[in-house]
Amino acid sequence: MTDYPNTNRIVDEFTELTSIDSVSFKERVFADVLKEKLKALGFDFFEDEAGDAYGGNAGNIYAFLEGNSDAEPILLSSHMDTVQPGIGKKPIVRDDGRITSDGTTVLGADDVAGIVEILEGIRIIKESGVPHRSIELLFPIGEEEYIKGTDVFDFSKIKSKDAYVLDMSGKVGSAAIKAPSIISFEVVVKGKASHAGFHPDEGINAIQAMAYVVSSVSQGRIDEETTLNIGTISGGTATNIISEQCVCTGEIRSYVHKKALAQLDKLKAAFEEAKNKYGIDYEFKTDINMKAYEIDKSSSVVSRFENVCSKLNLPGNLTETFGGSDNNNFVKNGISGIVLSCGMYNVHSKAEYTTIEDLEKGSKLVAELILAE
Repeated sequence: MTDYPNTNRIVDEFTELTSIDSVSFKERVFADVLKEKLKALGFDFFEDEAGDAYGGNAGNIYAFLEGNSDAEPILLSSHMDTVQPGIGKKPIVRDDGRITSDGTTVLGADDVAGIVEILEGIRIIKESGVPHRSIELLFPIGEEEYIKGTDVFDFSKIKSKDAYVLDMSGKVGSAAIKAPSIISFEVVVKGKASHAGFHPDEGINAIQAMAYVVSSVSQGRIDEETTLNIGTISGGTATNIISEQCVCTGEIRSYVHKKALAQLDKLKAAFEEAKNKYGIDYEFKTDINMKAYEIDKSSSVVSRFENVCSKLNLPGNLTETFGGSDNNNFVKNGISGIVLSCGMYNVHSKAEYTTIEDLEKGSKLVAELILAE
């Protein structure tokens, strides 16, 4: 098998793909370019209608390449979308081997780094001519919006039992085998408007009731496995009007799903207390965006990763992530998946970058995962 990936090709493809605007639910151009690359690699593929569920302009892309060995198929995945600010991205290749944006947008290494490593890893295999297992690919939309793309993907299409999701920060050679539940919430508190000067006693101040809740619930790190955050609050219409409405949004995370649900119950109880104390009403909306999982260290998806890392002199670190990824949905649908670091740093910021060395190592890792038993 080819010992090294094609560095020039990696850099050219990375800069090509990060130059494409592909913010969540606006992945159309990126998807079209990616389908042409899959066609050139000999994959059968289709695009689903996931975008229609969210007013988007593209769907998830699934691809399959028949193998010529008896090994079980393997699923590889990285998402197509980026966060904002992601319009007009201009990647710059630095003399020290880093690739950055021009400082006005994110770079989009999250998750183009993973996509490029998958594509180059497959090219290494094909160009070497060695027998390989069947390869499944899934490139979702809307991952940055709480994995909305894979929420509506038809997982009956998947043949693989094991999956590698290239979507974690840090140097190539680490894998997360554990991730949290993430529950988002929005609460609308409804009070009663009245003139703040003439008739303050006739009003019910929604902001005051919200403040009571915010001050009474624990926030931040609840315990070593759980966090709760009220991230936004808005309310009121004028300084001389008792606020009739106040809205908050936030999220709960926990490595233990029952703990996340328990915090949600405590938050609801706090709003009930505010209702009884101030006479407000409220609407409580929640969305279980992701459910916690932990993959057994003795599973084939983990041992394969460790064996390949040993072969390539990579660390082979097993870790955990407190962020979510499409792997949450993979595990939820019966696929044993882990999330691989793919050499992206300072993600979700204008300081985001990757390195050529990481892209090379990630490509070799993908190639060896495809070949390994």
